[in-house]
Amino acid sequence: MTKMDKEPSHDQSSISDQQAKQHVRNISTAPAHMISDLGALIEEEEPPVQPQETNDRFVNKNSPHDTRLMNKNSADNVNEKRLANREKSAHGSRKSSPNYHAASTLSRGHSGNKTISRSADRQKSQASSDEIAGFKQNAARGVESDSDDDMAVRRIQDNRSNLDIIGVDISNENDLDTDLEPEEATPAYDHSGKTLYLDACKKFGVVPISYFLRHMNDNSLSMKHHGLAGEGMRPIAISLVSNATITTLDLTDNWLGVDGGLALCEMLKENCFITDLNLSDNNLDKCAAQLCEIIQKNDTLRKVNLSGNGFDDVSAIHLTNLILTTTKLESLNLSHNHLGEKAGLMLGPAISENLCLKELDLSWNHLRRKGAIAVAAGVKSNVFMKKVNLSWNGFGQEASSALMDALKANNVLEEIDLTNNRLTTEGAVLIGKGLTINETLKVLKVGKNPMQSAGCWAIAAAILKNPNCVLETVDFTDIIVNKDFIALWKQVEEQFPKLRTVHGGTEIPLKPKQRVHPLAKVTAFINARNIRLIDFFNEFDKDGSMNVSREEFKQGILQLIQETGINLSPEDIELLINELNVNEDGAINYSELAVGQMDYEGKRKRVIPYTTLRPMTS
Repeated sequence: MTKMDKEPSHDQSSISDQQAKQHVRNISTAPAHMISDLGALIEEEEPPVQPQETNDRFVNKNSPHDTRLMNKNSADNVNEKRLANREKSAHGSRKSSPNYHAASTLSRGHSGNKTISRSADRQKSQASSDEIAGFKQNAARGVESDSDDDMAVRRIQDNRSNLDIIGVDISNENDLDTDLEPEEATPAYDHSGKTLYLDACKKFGVVPISYFLRHMNDNSLSMKHHGLAGEGMRPIAISLVSNATITTLDLTDNWLGVDGGLALCEMLKENCFITDLNLSDNNLDKCAAQLCEIIQKNDTLRKVNLSGNGFDDVSAIHLTNLILTTTKLESLNLSHNHLGEKAGLMLGPAISENLCLKELDLSWNHLRRKGAIAVAAGVKSNVFMKKVNLSWNGFGQEASSALMDALKANNVLEEIDLTNNRLTTEGAVLIGKGLTINETLKVLKVGKNPMQSAGCWAIAAAILKNPNCVLETVDFTDIIVNKDFIALWKQVEEQFPKLRTVHGGTEIPLKPKQRVHPLAKVTAFINARNIRLIDFFNEFDKDGSMNVSREEFKQGILQLIQETGINLSPEDIELLINELNVNEDGAINYSELAVGQMDYEGKRKRVIPYTTLRPMTS
């Protein structure tokens, strides 16, 4: 065989190179299903292909480097042909296969799709880099190569790496590497705090309150008389930290004490939704400092009820700071506590300086003398308060003058309650002087005071003197008034038709005389005349039959009245006849008269022992 027979011509080599390049392009641009099907054929045995010698124009046979390059190029050509043959056979078998799927169905989410892992990709990339580096070293030593051949080599190496996709199963989470994994679902935020409450109950060993769980989503929650104490309050306070629905909270009469009060304070530091808070009757005097401080710092609370918590003159220091520094609170109830004269001396100046309170309740305390005067002076100077309740204290005569000044100077106050404050008639006169000037007060309550009818008359007269009076209600509850007041008040109603009053009624009427039974009058007449009962009956029984009709008995009684003046009215006569006519036959006989008199005498004797006084014994 000649040399020409052994070595392919330049034209044949060019054709082989072009075919290899075309196969590389086909592989590099092949769709995913074609590449995946190649995996099924990659391990099949292929018949050996005779290596072709490289053209003499490109390779120097005398150089060892050229020899290695030639061998490499020959091996690459062999691999290209193998890939081309496998592609054809795989394409034909795929079309004939019943499990063939169109390329459009092999999406990323398809169950038969496979992808490449990062570890496999890194290994193949490193191998390809090593081969390309060796090729570049050969080129640097003087070996020429066609640029198209270089690109073909790189494409073959890249496609060899891409063939590894058949070895990765997307159902295996360890091999799967994608940025499209679904994120874990974030649990919804619990606005009611139910989860926190149940966890806290479990932590503190407290039985959850079913009523609280049912009403956690209500705007208004009433937990009156549940006996929570400190143990039951802690879980509720923890849940209310995150509760965003409850705006009105009533914890009346739960005896929270220090522990419950402190837990409540911690809750109020975080909760910004509660606007109306009722803490009455909870024994919170020991934590007055913390409670007043947190109420002052809370910007949401508008109405707070602290009645019945045993606050005394010591607690008044903290209450004074609260009234003096709060800027958001509009209503404060301090009733039914033990605030005395010293407390009044501290609270008075704070009331005068307060700039936000519209309602203040100091009823049922021990405010008197100088303390009461200080509170009245505070009401006088306050320019924001519209309603103040000072009932059931001891203002008395000493503070009446200060109340007069308050009514004269304050042009904002609309309602004042002075019920049961030991206000005398003189005190009522002073209050009346304040009303002659006041033009804003709408409700005045002065009931249950010892001012008598004269004090009521003084207030009514003062109202008549003020043409600009806007009073709508004047309360004189349980104060008995006389006719003079009634007459004067009619004039007030004529001048102010919308004004209404309540009083304890007019003067006590005389007790009506007890009605005397007509049979008692007849018996008294018989005894006074000293006559027998039979003689009395004979006055009616003209025929001596011992039996008279109703009409005969009635005519006889009327004649007896004219002759003797016995006091019997027509109603008494009818009652007497009905009492004596026991058998209801329409006639009265002597026996019925005798039995009737005896029964009456027996009843009278039984009543007398209970009405007579027993003699005093030593």
